[in-house]
Amino acid sequence: MTPIHVAVRNGITIELKLGDITHQDDIQAVVNAANRELMSGGGVAGAIHSSAGPELAEACKPLAPIRPGEAVITPAFDLPNDSVIHCLGPVYGQDTPSPDLLALCYKAALSVAETNEVKSVAFPAISTGAFGYPLDEAAEVALGAVLGVADDLVHVKLIRFVLRDDAARDIHGQVLSRLAEQGFATSLGEGQD
Repeated sequence: MTPIHVAVRNGITIELKLGDITHQDDIQAVVNAANRELMSGGGVAGAIHSSAGPELAEACKPLAPIRPGEAVITPAFDLPNDSVIHCLGPVYGQDTPSPDLLALCYKAALSVAETNEVKSVAFPAISTGAFGYPLDEAAEVALGAVLGVADDLVHVKLIRFVLRDDAARDIHGQVLSRLAEQGFATSLGEGQD
């Protein structure tokens, strides 16, 4: 697989990669597309809780509930990462304004990463599964939010979007290319996995 790499103005690399969020062993913190109670469920939350082990649910209990757009951090336990950043994305059309809440989710996760001096973060496509957010709209919001705060990041140097299939990667790649052409990033290229 060949991810698309973008070097943002302040030296941050953004990658788009096919894969499993629970197998990002070169990333310091993975982002969980959490539910309000921060418990295991379907999709990304289920996979992360299953791979991290039962200690993750125990660590999440005192932090719940969270609202759409909020993010909290826990240890990663049996995952190959140091931390899990749990973020609640909006249910499309129900939690409104959905674009603002989704953008806030990405910004909050990066703010938590910064506060905890995390150098690398892996995101899934938040809210695009059971929460029904259309992938093209979600990619626009997510990448716009990440690029919009990139100049303010000091510790985070690598942001990876771990995507489930070629269609998701292609949509994110098209949005990223367009945003780069609009001046949000200084270089756009492809690199080997």
